[in-house]
Amino acid sequence: MTGRWTSAALLMPLLLAACQEAEVVKAPDPVVRAEVVRVVSMAESRSYTGVVTPRRETPVAFRVGGKMTARTVDVGDRVAAGQLLATLDEEDFRLSLESAEAELAAARANLAQAETDQKRYTDLAKGGIVSRSTDEQRRLATDEAQARLEKAEKSVHLARNQLDYARLVAAGDGVVTAVDAEPGEVVTSGRAILTIAPLGETEVEVAIPESRLADLDGASASVDLWSGGRALGARLREISPRADATSRTYRARFTLVDPGPEVRLGMTATLTLTRGEPGAVIRLPSTAILDEGAGPVVFVVAGDGHTLRKTPVSIRRFGASDVLVAGGIGDGATVVTLGVNKLQDGDAVRVALDEARG
Repeated sequence: MTGRWTSAALLMPLLLAACQEAEVVKAPDPVVRAEVVRVVSMAESRSYTGVVTPRRETPVAFRVGGKMTARTVDVGDRVAAGQLLATLDEEDFRLSLESAEAELAAARANLAQAETDQKRYTDLAKGGIVSRSTDEQRRLATDEAQARLEKAEKSVHLARNQLDYARLVAAGDGVVTAVDAEPGEVVTSGRAILTIAPLGETEVEVAIPESRLADLDGASASVDLWSGGRALGARLREISPRADATSRTYRARFTLVDPGPEVRLGMTATLTLTRGEPGAVIRLPSTAILDEGAGPVVFVVAGDGHTLRKTPVSIRRFGASDVLVAGGIGDGATVVTLGVNKLQDGDAVRVALDEARG
């Protein structure tokens, strides 16, 4: 009896060791690196802050000098073609016109007298009473009176123009963007009184860093006003040929397409430049792709969180370190990104998630 208990005691350690050895043989599921993929656009976008400006701004000035007596508009006012903007003191211009008209009346009277004398001397010359040279002198006097009349008529026309120039009117529809003179000032001919931006094309002016000039090549542009509203289309009209000496940026002006009345000069806007194809893709590291001759595949973690599914994909473009996947997997899928050449369809794994790529 004692021998049996002794044999059993000797066998127990051997049995326990065998059980522990069986447990160690079952290896844990391998750990794979994976990421939850997101659908992104292939297009690249960059945004710049700018200001709404008119395409042209025209200084408006009197064509004659004088004392300004009135100004009827201020900054921000809209004006229509022919609208009165400002006036000068007209007294001196009226006196000049009256003087010119008096000269014209005198020239007409002088011409009438010269023509009467010429007719009389012509008749006397035919009768031999006066010489031919005297008759010729009267003809020359008549021509001189005619020239004096024409000069007087032009002087009246000029004086009337100067009187009209004392009233500054708008040449076209627009909005006043600056005021440079006040009533009571004596202004010279050609000095800007107002600055008017013609209604029509409105633009957004932005500053492009020299390192981002390539963004303009083949890019589509859109504009969002900080005040809200719909996005506006835009097209590049001009780019400065020289960088600003201080900021090292290039001034670019984009013409707004169909801006509408809600767009006002001076508003702040965000210009977005978009380059590339607009198609939706998924960006993966190149190490996530396995191609054994039957086409590219990836390993997707199934819904249970640990089973792998070999999934064929279509590739849009290969990059230096990543690929753009156009189809085969969807947004939110968990894809293995490393060590895919050691995996098989249906493998059970443990997943270590990486940060998703944009």
